[in-house]
Amino acid sequence: MTPGRRRGIAVLAVAAALLAGCASDPLAEQYRSGSEKGYIAGDGTVETFPAGERKTPDDFSGETAAGDTVSSEELVGSVTVLNFWYASCPPCRVEAPDLEDLNQELSAEGVRFLGVNVRDEAGTAASFERETGVTYPSLLDYRTADVQLAFSSAIPPNAVPTTLVLDADGRIAARILGQVTEPGILRSIVRDTVAETDTEVD
Repeated sequence: MTPGRRRGIAVLAVAAALLAGCASDPLAEQYRSGSEKGYIAGDGTVETFPAGERKTPDDFSGETAAGDTVSSEELVGSVTVLNFWYASCPPCRVEAPDLEDLNQELSAEGVRFLGVNVRDEAGTAASFERETGVTYPSLLDYRTADVQLAFSSAIPPNAVPTTLVLDADGRIAARILGQVTEPGILRSIVRDTVAETDTEVD
């Protein structure tokens, strides 16, 4: 089997895993309803995971719209907010300024923000970032699905947008399924996760 064919099968496996993971919830109902809105929206459900129950995704890396490479290894040591999005997704556009505000606020506390674009080419992603004022980088995951694959066995995103909080060890501390409608909740989750790291250091 050629590398290209293996990659194609892997990408299809991600799609199947996402749909299977939400087969018994409202996200699956949206998909089956045939609304043709182009995305499956979450309901804003917030899940947090105690340190002893957190899962670690597989290693991943990707290229940003600017051509830089970011890997999961680089994120270890910092609490990271990981946002899955694409440009024509309406709730992604709505939440982007709030995420950027949090990025500006929390970066001073050592928190990293990283987007994962699941559909767009570099030009479209860069245009979205300019229009919405987003300054943190996003990995372009449309062609390879490397990042989506890395999380598929641990906690699949299941909807676009989805926001994950990774602790300093790279484990999944929280998931917001759908648009971040309450930035204060995300801020609190991130700061609580940072505080865990500070306590361990002390």
